[in-house]
Amino acid sequence: MSFSVERESDIRDSSRRLLLNVDEVADLLRTSRKAVYALVDRRQLPGVTRLGRRVLFRSDLLLDWLRRKSTPSLEENPR
Repeated sequence: MSFSVERESDIRDSSRRLLLNVDEVADLLRTSRKAVYALVDRRQLPGVTRLGRRVLFRSDLLLDWLRRKSTPSLEENPR
């Protein structure tokens, strides 16, 4: 599954997609499942919820974290 800007707003606005699975987070972060699990183990991702063996992520917290981590592009801040 591929995420786009429109997909991000769908996730943010939709209550039925409150929780994302590891595959969805890996796709969103453009990384592997293994890398997502490593980030979870190091407690570097927000909104982690464990249900038994399943690892789920609160989409609102994860997307907010991504926004705070992002840096403005050079095109947005002309000199």
